[in-house]
Amino acid sequence: MQDVIIIGAGPIGLACGIEAQKKGLKYTIFDKGTLVNSLYHYPLNMTFFSTSNKLEIGDIPFISHNPKPTRAEALEYYRRVTSHWKLNLSLYESIENIETNPKYFKVTTSKDQYVSKNVIVASGFYDRPFLLNVPGENLDKVRHYYKEPHPYFAMDIVVIGGANSAVDAALETYRKGAKSVTMIIREKTVGENVKYWARPDIINRIKEGSIKAYFEADITLINPTSIEFKDRNGAHKIPNDFVLAMTGYQPNFELLENLNVRFEKDTFRTPKYSKTTMESNTKGVYLAGVVCGGYKTNKWFIENSRNHAKKVMDHIHQKKDL
Repeated sequence: MQDVIIIGAGPIGLACGIEAQKKGLKYTIFDKGTLVNSLYHYPLNMTFFSTSNKLEIGDIPFISHNPKPTRAEALEYYRRVTSHWKLNLSLYESIENIETNPKYFKVTTSKDQYVSKNVIVASGFYDRPFLLNVPGENLDKVRHYYKEPHPYFAMDIVVIGGANSAVDAALETYRKGAKSVTMIIREKTVGENVKYWARPDIINRIKEGSIKAYFEADITLINPTSIEFKDRNGAHKIPNDFVLAMTGYQPNFELLENLNVRFEKDTFRTPKYSKTTMESNTKGVYLAGVVCGGYKTNKWFIENSRNHAKKVMDHIHQKKDL
């Protein structure tokens, strides 16, 4: 019998494990992928918006060589934190089902079964992309993740989206020799929340014509050698080798539904939870990190949700003492 099962080995899941360890609670952190799986899948040359001190957990300093830390530095940091605290991890073990009863949760994974008095959902959202839902999306040329620019050298690239990941992909592929880079953006302009050093860059590249951009546009069809879309000026069809669909990502709502978590009546499908304890309407089920924002995935970050871990474990520890 575990005191708590933590779903997600991202920074907030690790922080929950650290707090559980501090309080002497029996816990396991599960992840269907590697340690900090979401960060691992970020682009190779990604730079964080936050400074390194705002990414720290477990009282371990995060020393970076740059004002803003890189993906590689973050991976090294969270490996070091995990080793220092000797966290109880079970990686590459996905959660298949969770059964609830008044006394405990029965958790079935891809490898085994476990029982726990409490469950924390800290699973993030990066592994579940929003789909375009258009014909041709299943072609090999369509990618929902961008890793590095080299594969797109001398290719005609279409980048869908106008937020940070789309801007990074467009600028890198353009500068590393893509034959052409075209952005197709549903909104009227490049996102206002794009990193302050990248937004002027992409706007200037669009103004000078180095990167073509279509605004208020929607994809209608993806062909093996072209892509079709519509904007306010009508229908378009352009040659295309690869589509980088940087359309955003979403939490695992099915997991929350499995745990009978209710949602607010809003457009973001925000799950219900206590702001004080992070406990959901289902007793013993807690939320931590970006999953708390529902579709509003830009509300919670590492820096402003690190304190979720202490709130959760304080409450679980108090219950155990009763």
